[in-house]
Amino acid sequence: MQDIDSEKKAGPSPLLPDERKNRSSRRTVLISSILFASTLLFFIITPPHSVKNKLTLWWLDDKTPQQSWVSSGVEGDEYLLGVGKADITGPCVEINLMGYADPNQIGTGLRQRLYSRAFIVADPSRPTDRFIYLVLDTQSGDTAIRYGILSGIQALGPEYANYGHHNLAVTGTHSHSGPGAWLNYLLPQITSKGFDKQSYQAIVDGAVLSVKKAHESLAPGYLSVGSTKVFGTNINRSLFAYLANPKEERAKYNVSSEDDGSVEKDMTLLKFQRLSDGKNIGVLTWFPTHGTSVLGNNTLISGDNKGVAAYLFEKSVVGDDTAAEGFVAGFSQANVGDTSPNVLGAWCEDGTGQMCSFENSTCSDGRSQKCHARGPFFTADDEGTSSCFEIGKRQFEPAKKLYDELNDSSTPIRGKWVKSFHTFHNMSNYQFQLPNGTQATTCPAALGYSFAAGTSDGPGAFDFTQHNGNPNTTSPVWQVVSNILKAPSKEQVACHGAKPILLDVGEVSTPYQWTPNIVDVQAFRVGQLIIIVSPGEATTMAGRRWKNAVAEEAEAQFADEESSEPPVVVLGGPANSYTHYIATEEEYSIQRYEGASTLYGPHTLSAYIHVTLSWVSSLGSTAVTQPPQGPEPPNNTNRSLSFIPSVIRDAAPLFWDFGDVVKAPGPGPHPIGTPLTATFVGANPRNNLRLGASYAVVEKLVADDEWSVVRDDSDWHLVFRWRRVNELLGTSQVDITWETVDPWAEPGTYRIRYFGDAKSLGGSITSIEGVSGKFELVA
Repeated sequence: MQDIDSEKKAGPSPLLPDERKNRSSRRTVLISSILFASTLLFFIITPPHSVKNKLTLWWLDDKTPQQSWVSSGVEGDEYLLGVGKADITGPCVEINLMGYADPNQIGTGLRQRLYSRAFIVADPSRPTDRFIYLVLDTQSGDTAIRYGILSGIQALGPEYANYGHHNLAVTGTHSHSGPGAWLNYLLPQITSKGFDKQSYQAIVDGAVLSVKKAHESLAPGYLSVGSTKVFGTNINRSLFAYLANPKEERAKYNVSSEDDGSVEKDMTLLKFQRLSDGKNIGVLTWFPTHGTSVLGNNTLISGDNKGVAAYLFEKSVVGDDTAAEGFVAGFSQANVGDTSPNVLGAWCEDGTGQMCSFENSTCSDGRSQKCHARGPFFTADDEGTSSCFEIGKRQFEPAKKLYDELNDSSTPIRGKWVKSFHTFHNMSNYQFQLPNGTQATTCPAALGYSFAAGTSDGPGAFDFTQHNGNPNTTSPVWQVVSNILKAPSKEQVACHGAKPILLDVGEVSTPYQWTPNIVDVQAFRVGQLIIIVSPGEATTMAGRRWKNAVAEEAEAQFADEESSEPPVVVLGGPANSYTHYIATEEEYSIQRYEGASTLYGPHTLSAYIHVTLSWVSSLGSTAVTQPPQGPEPPNNTNRSLSFIPSVIRDAAPLFWDFGDVVKAPGPGPHPIGTPLTATFVGANPRNNLRLGASYAVVEKLVADDEWSVVRDDSDWHLVFRWRRVNELLGTSQVDITWETVDPWAEPGTYRIRYFGDAKSLGGSITSIEGVSGKFELVA
């Protein structure tokens, strides 16, 4: 197995310059019902759908690199800090991608490996007081995944006994381009044909390994925090709903035409600095933009825009005197619910040249299917790849600038306490008091008609529309489908208020739960920093209200603490489970996609805030109590349905061997900018996920018969594609393409190498390998 981090010699691949276009008995009854529901969900798209010197061209001024570096920042209190990173890339072929809920979006290869990035903060004087914040390149956190990670951590030994439900946060970057089939509940499993243990285990094992690396690296250090504006990376895709919030509330966030408050433009960055040598070991950021830059017609695995941002940041500090070896950059989501990275807005692709309707995102035919959001390079015919890289770069650049500023002058985290709390809370029929004194109740989970409309990032099908979708504006067939699943009771209809219920998923438990009713409520605190861990996608204003409420409560409760400073509150998610959306009550009343996907009724946000505030006292500097664990959600790992076929066998064609070169670049010379593809006799990559290694590498000739790896699976512009040639015979081919449009691609002599694993009819797995001839790249 190759150590891809230590082997890598080349810098990151950049943006593609050419523009391309965006296009993109009971058992019998039970199975019939599931298949019927699957027919509906088939059409529902759920958007929520050498190194350093070369990189100076992007973000560093022309100046002589420092020979040595000493931090000039003000030091805060001392903590134990650790970071770790590990591969979580599941099966990149023959598995449905998670995010857009399109059963036809089946993986065909790999553009970028996925990772778990772990950040641990602990109190040196009270080692039991600590937390782990995981950032996974996945669509969200998940109940089954979290159970698996906790079990894996406990199996590491007694020194990991201090980790548990109360201090583990499992967040997802919300990429819509990762393999699916790993979620705990039935609803998201339907479009992926059920549950895939391999996909699940890759995430669990990689996350546990990242925690192990972070734990083993724990050492004294300091934290500092800062914020910066990030422009050109997000817009509000449901502005009509956002404008339903009170005018005076919106006015507080309307700073300028560029920062009008409709989405948050603030990125918060937490810097981890080692005490022993002053070097930084990592950064953790929070900023909201959807992982939908890569579009629904894409079939290559990637971490979407936040995966790009993390990739660029980690490469930018290789060889940097301020950064330690193994530096980890986590780009966590925030109140992402109504944001879109497709910043040019939603346009009708029907020849009219018009933008989609403001109220319900439809076009001239009154339907939503031709309404598509546009990224910065929407004309590029590359499934959103160029736009994705650009949006990632636009997050990376201000983060790196802020990092450099914090190295010179920082705001330290002060307060020796490290606190956390977690409780499971049943959102079905939860009764509580609103701040104005009135009683409120949440409801069993349900999804509204506008859920099926999707969004401009990924529109739905048929006659569903946002805002005005209901039984009277859609075909009667959907009412039939809804009733087959379960007709909502009068009480359920009344509880959900403005939401016309399409799928009453919270009241269905056959063959197991379709969606969660039991949610995770969690928060962390270190010094003045408080992290709200959200299980759903809070909208822009919902996140603000949640953060403001926690900040006010913390300021009131913790004012007398020693070293007390004004709280800095961030929100991260979707985490631990996936509870769809969290809209404000006003946005909920509009019933666009986000409101229709707010599971527990109009008071969902107020309930989350109420439960969170109930346990803020557990974050106090002297607190020793934890909330009750609450009712545990089910773990469906071992009872989930699966209709995903396994790999039967691999075979090489007659007179060919595995790894043989079918086609390869000629010796050249090839000008830089030419895509270079080598095709090999291959085998199904599901036979071995090659975690921590690669299916494809580019090697450069550096001396007589001495080759060095300069590109691998983690690089954006080295693309691995697999295709079945003959299903019956089990033959397949692999295409490995190096997109040398990378302006940092250097002249030289190169070759492309393929690594794979073939399965015999008897089930044995054999490693295979192939290598192209050498070729010349010239300027």
